[in-house]
Amino acid sequence: MRILCITPIGGAVDNQQRADLLASMARPETEIDFVSLSADGPRHVEYHSYEALALPDIVRIVRDAAGKYDAIVITCFYDLGLREAREISGRTVVTAPCQSALAIASQLGNTFSILVGRRKWIPKMSEAVRLYGQDHALASMRPVDLGVLDFNSHAEARQRLMDVGRRCVEEDGAEVLILGCGALYDFPLQMQEELGVPVIGALQAAFKYGEFLADTARRLGWYPSRKWGSEAPPEEDISAWGLFDQPAPVGQIVHARAGGDKPAIVKPAAVKRASG
Repeated sequence: MRILCITPIGGAVDNQQRADLLASMARPETEIDFVSLSADGPRHVEYHSYEALALPDIVRIVRDAAGKYDAIVITCFYDLGLREAREISGRTVVTAPCQSALAIASQLGNTFSILVGRRKWIPKMSEAVRLYGQDHALASMRPVDLGVLDFNSHAEARQRLMDVGRRCVEEDGAEVLILGCGALYDFPLQMQEELGVPVIGALQAAFKYGEFLADTARRLGWYPSRKWGSEAPPEEDISAWGLFDQPAPVGQIVHARAGGDKPAIVKPAAVKRASG
């Protein structure tokens, strides 16, 4: 099974650490490619204008990867480009953290809280919770007053997350906690042990849900629908207009395999993997 994870930010980021983490929890046969966008892209997508800059690159990467992977995972909790990616992914399933984490949380408890970095994030994430039909179970959405680039560098990040998480459980009645950013991959286990409730990491949720969907596609034929709202754009248009003639804009790729050695970093011009 091959899974492509897209970090929707520019340049070389902590793809190796993320790939190491996912390889440690992957199924034995799973291979992982972790890719970031081209170096001239934004380093985070906390602003909607930054999202708009990243979205075309995501679409191009997914188009190039369609059919070469069993699942594609977009690692931003905004689920940036999820609908657009699914439209052009062919028979490759596509997941993203918010929808995946909510689906998992609904199986683990009656209520959940989402810990976010800044208040800026809350309106869009609240819209997503309503869109996915889980607003009835949302106990709270609390910020820790840190940006994406602060999570793994700020001395108080871990303690802030712990303190806010405890308030979500004890004051808001959350039975499950969701960490609302793909950069918070290093925190769930310690929080879970100390707070005594399931703590769902965004990156982990999207990846494992992608594995699950890829497996059901293989075994049960549950591939993405191409009817009505899920209809793909005509290949005639794409070819005539040359929409994807240029290589996909990739900044860095890390390859990893479950149970294998640490990932090797390469910098190709585009995502190119032979289909298996």
